[in-house]
Amino acid sequence: MKTILITGSTDGVGKLTATKLAKDGHQIILHGRNPEKLKNTIAEIKEKSGNDKVSGFLANLSDFDSISKMITAISNEFSSIDILINNAGVLKSNAQQNQDGLDMRFAVNYYAPYLLTNGLLPILKKSDSPRIINLSSAAQSAVSMEALKGEEPLSEQAAYAQSKLALTMWSFAFAEAHPDIVTIAVNPGSLLNTKMVKEAYGQHWSPADKGADILVELALSEKHATSNGKYFDNDNGAFADAHQDAYSPEKTNQLISETNKILKR
Repeated sequence: MKTILITGSTDGVGKLTATKLAKDGHQIILHGRNPEKLKNTIAEIKEKSGNDKVSGFLANLSDFDSISKMITAISNEFSSIDILINNAGVLKSNAQQNQDGLDMRFAVNYYAPYLLTNGLLPILKKSDSPRIINLSSAAQSAVSMEALKGEEPLSEQAAYAQSKLALTMWSFAFAEAHPDIVTIAVNPGSLLNTKMVKEAYGQHWSPADKGADILVELALSEKHATSNGKYFDNDNGAFADAHQDAYSPEKTNQLISETNKILKR
C-alpha cells in the first residue's frame, strides 16, 4: 500500500486517478479548493472503492500562503508520502493574475507544484521509493522571464504553454538534484475529455481515462523505477523529448534562480 497525494483531484483526470488508486487499496490524499466538493468527492471515492483510507486537504493553489498551510497540515498528519502527483492545472481563469501579480497559469501550473513539492520533500524522503509525477503538456513554449515575473501580459494559451515548459524544466532539474526520488514529467494526452478542455476548446479527442491510466502506471509500475528525469508523451504512448529548452542547463538555472527571487519578494 502506498500513500498517494493527488492535487486537483475533485474532478477530471485527478479524480479518476484517485478512484482507480483507491480501488487498488492505496491510501489516497485528495486536494481541492471547494470544501463541499472535496467532502463529496471523499465520500464518493470511499463508496466506489470500498476503501476508507481516503482523506482530503483544502488549498487555493494560486495562493502561496494557502499552499504553505496545506503543507503544514499534511506534514502534521502523515509521516511519509510515497507518491505526489502534481495534477492540478488551469488554462482559462476568471482572474488573470493571483494576489502576487503573477499570471494565473504560472501560479497554478508551475509555482504551486514547485512550492508544494519542496515543502513536502522531508516526508517524501521518508518513503522507501518516492515518486513525483508532474503533469506537463504537449503545449510547451520558451519561457519569458518577464512573463514569469508577471511583467509581460500573455494570452491564456501562451501563458499555459510557457508554464508547462517551466514545470518540465524544473522537473528535470529536480530529478538531477534528487536522484533518490523518481521524478517524471508527463503529457497525459492532448484534449482529454475534462472540464478544463471543454471550457477551453469545446471538444475533446480522447477519454479522460487515457490520462488517468498513464498516471496510475507511471506512479506504480516497477518498469518506471529507473525513469527519473524523463518526459512521457502519452499522445505517442512512450517516453520522448520535451521542448529543447528543458535540456539547457543555462536556461533552467536562470528559470530556477528567477523563481526563487520571485518567491522571496
